[in-house]
Amino acid sequence: MPSKKALVRRPSPRLAEGLVTHIDRQRVDHGLAVEQWEAYVEALRAHGWETQEVDPADDCPDSVFVEDTVVMYRNVALITRPGAESRRAETAGVEEAVARLGCSVNWIWEPGTLDGGDVLKIGDTIYVGRGGRTDAAGVQQLRAAFEPLGARVVAVPVSKALHLKSAVTALPDGTVIGHIPTTDVPSLFPRFLPVPEESGAHVVLLGGGKLLMAASAPKTADLLADLGHEPVVVDISEFEKLEGCVTCLSVRLRELYA
Repeated sequence: MPSKKALVRRPSPRLAEGLVTHIDRQRVDHGLAVEQWEAYVEALRAHGWETQEVDPADDCPDSVFVEDTVVMYRNVALITRPGAESRRAETAGVEEAVARLGCSVNWIWEPGTLDGGDVLKIGDTIYVGRGGRTDAAGVQQLRAAFEPLGARVVAVPVSKALHLKSAVTALPDGTVIGHIPTTDVPSLFPRFLPVPEESGAHVVLLGGGKLLMAASAPKTADLLADLGHEPVVVDISEFEKLEGCVTCLSVRLRELYA
């Protein structure tokens, strides 16, 4: 049976100091962010996911974006080496968390850099965004870790958004969805569906056709509902001010061995 565990990490008191790259800095309401994070976690739980909190990293402003610190393939956890040096202290707590779950643990080593937000898995195909936070050495090391396990790794350029999954994610049938202005080369994906809003490109597959997505993409939610999916909407406005989205606030572990 597939596992439904999700790692999450409580927002740092320094959240408002988080990095911004492609947007202008806005004021972040920390209290509201905590409320939104709690609602996000509850949405996962309400749809059958067992959430596990990684130990807080209060001195790391971006630590709530836990997905960037590890990439999962089957039972193997690849601890990343984030492209932003200020984020590298975030990985230690995540390494402990996945080890407790019985994962086999590998690492990205210097000089490679890799952010988990640059990795989109569709079946056994792993798309890796090569751009601002992930370099060629990081892609090579990810390939070396996962291709022997049966993965096919495809590197794609990312220049118009922070991460690959800031631009595209995938529906349950493998169709890639993305906002054209932030997607470098849509033709690289076998099936691509444009969506009308930037934040509409971000979905988390909850199971049973349900898609966790941001409240800031109502037109996309309507489009996906018309296609037979069931949007589950959460407000993550404070995290969107830091280029966050629904995917990067958790790490979904779907293939843990029993």
